[in-house]
Amino acid sequence: MHYKLKIFPYKRNFKQPLKTSHGIWRIREGIILKLTNKTGEIGLGEIAPLSFFGSETLSEALDFCHQLPPKITTETIFSIPDNLPSCKFGFESAWENFQEVQVQEKEELNPKFYSALLPAGKAALETWQQLWQKGYRTFKWKIGLDQIQTEIKIFQQLVKELPTGINLRLDANGGLNFEEAKQWLEICENINIIELLEQPLPVDKFIEMLDLSNFYSTPIALDESVANLSKMQQYYQQGWQGIFVIKPAIFGSRIDLCNFCQNYLIDAVFSSVFETKIARKASLQLATKLQPNLRKNRAFGFGITHFFDADIEN
Repeated sequence: MHYKLKIFPYKRNFKQPLKTSHGIWRIREGIILKLTNKTGEIGLGEIAPLSFFGSETLSEALDFCHQLPPKITTETIFSIPDNLPSCKFGFESAWENFQEVQVQEKEELNPKFYSALLPAGKAALETWQQLWQKGYRTFKWKIGLDQIQTEIKIFQQLVKELPTGINLRLDANGGLNFEEAKQWLEICENINIIELLEQPLPVDKFIEMLDLSNFYSTPIALDESVANLSKMQQYYQQGWQGIFVIKPAIFGSRIDLCNFCQNYLIDAVFSSVFETKIARKASLQLATKLQPNLRKNRAFGFGITHFFDADIEN
């Protein structure tokens, strides 16, 4: 089967710059793919790289797309190299659009199925109420961006304000040292609304994170450490029984991810990379399909649309 290919690079400004321990993120850039088959049907996909998580860069993705001919085959789509994981996901998602059977998505379901990302710092204290009123019952808050005592003070105020029935995820993006991670985990031990601490240490500190996960009761989630299949396999084989954060849009092959989740009983959270509605829909379809294979039913980390003014439809 041959498909006519067109690509449309895009840029989306964050309403407010997003602060993480990787730096400040002001513009989300990516590529919309449009495949057209011989009967005129259209399949949309999206390449949304996140190079600081280990995916290809946007320029590498563009270079790959530009070297493709105007018409591509199914074989081309399923032979994209592993070092282009966002391209693999984008092209496979566009191809999936042509298949008759699609998994029912959660796109329009109640926000209680999603984790909403709070802004960093004190701004979280001013924002959580609006997201609560929209129906969100799981929140994520970034840490490791300021002096630890400053963040702990804000955290303690946030915990006092949040209603019962909330799940709160803390995300360090690898920005803590070992002593800081211990300090956060000790504080979290007595706070029952804490669902998990995400990627407390840098990716080269797996053994230390494994030790922390075995010592403290607050679950630890690996995120940057398991951005692709080979890393996830590696740490699973090394004994990781904690949570895996799976970002489908940068993970690579949808088929490989399905096989892994169906072969191994893992605890996982599916999460966004601030993609548009196109990749979000594809990611949520995949997450909904795989969630019954997981150890726990956790809220999807896709409550991020409030960071942008408008979405890209197609």
